[in-house]
Amino acid sequence: MHDEPAVTVLRLGHRPGRDERMTTHVGLTARALGADRVVFPDNAGQSLETVADITDRFGGPFEVELTDSPQGIVRNWTGHVVHLTMYGEQIQDVEDEVRTAHRDGEPLLVVVGAEKVPFDVYEAADWNVGVTNQPHSEVAGLAVFLDRLFEGRELEREWDDADRRVIPQKTGKRVEPTDEE
Repeated sequence: MHDEPAVTVLRLGHRPGRDERMTTHVGLTARALGADRVVFPDNAGQSLETVADITDRFGGPFEVELTDSPQGIVRNWTGHVVHLTMYGEQIQDVEDEVRTAHRDGEPLLVVVGAEKVPFDVYEAADWNVGVTNQPHSEVAGLAVFLDRLFEGRELEREWDDADRRVIPQKTGKRVEPTDEE
């Protein structure tokens, strides 16, 4: 996956006290399912710390940062913009077009909303994409979108600089230190 252009996930909005887990899970999902970076609003510092800690322990590369202007990132993005919204075109109707555009070399910004998304985000997006047109979690929408974008390749991703790794097994939990310690 590292030979493809970068994928950045932008969390547009964060309501402290209400969105802590959801914002954190947007970042963890972005990391686990193939994105290269997540950008949170500047009031989501706890989410940044959690995602950075997971990246330190379970490996990267993955970048996490804060911005004081999420909408400025959308406005100034030099690449393609996908806005995930239940009001958008169905993912199955646009996924090939998005995947082709991404593979053609432009970085991709995936916008995930929180509170009401301003109309200019809909206008700035190259694609407004609905992962089902029913109310659902933005984390679920991001997961489905990234899996469709990468066609499942993200599930085989190898992680660099991990302190520990999860060992898949039929039952129970097993986490081991890596040999690099």
